[in-house]
Amino acid sequence: MDAPVRSSESAGALGGRDLALGAIDLALLAAIITAGQLSHGVDPLAEPLAALETIAPFAVGWLVMAPLSGLYAPGVGKSLVRSVRATTVAWVAAANVGLILRASPLFDGTATWPFPLVITGFGLLALVGWRGAYAAYARSGR
Repeated sequence: MDAPVRSSESAGALGGRDLALGAIDLALLAAIITAGQLSHGVDPLAEPLAALETIAPFAVGWLVMAPLSGLYAPGVGKSLVRSVRATTVAWVAAANVGLILRASPLFDGTATWPFPLVITGFGLLALVGWRGAYAAYARSGR
């Protein structure tokens, strides 16, 4: 198993590239959830608080679990295998955190069947797809 290679400069701090990748990750998650809301007749522009309340638990899950999974460790973004592995671990964990928070009294929402499968599956496809494409691009040296 590959251990993340850390330099003294990058240990413990996110760089500009990591922040940009994280922002894209969150924007992609928000887009997936918003698309789901639209497919269920919820207008995020008419009900912005409801939209944010749906996105927030999964964003919190991602913000906690992505760094813990090693997704932002140096070198992960350029390795297709490491990127896909870390993204998969991060999203499955983040989706579970989001589902737990969504079902809690902290948020107005439920996690009725088959929503856990749908959010986990679509999130996995979108995040692994985009992170895999980015890893291939970064590896090409552009």
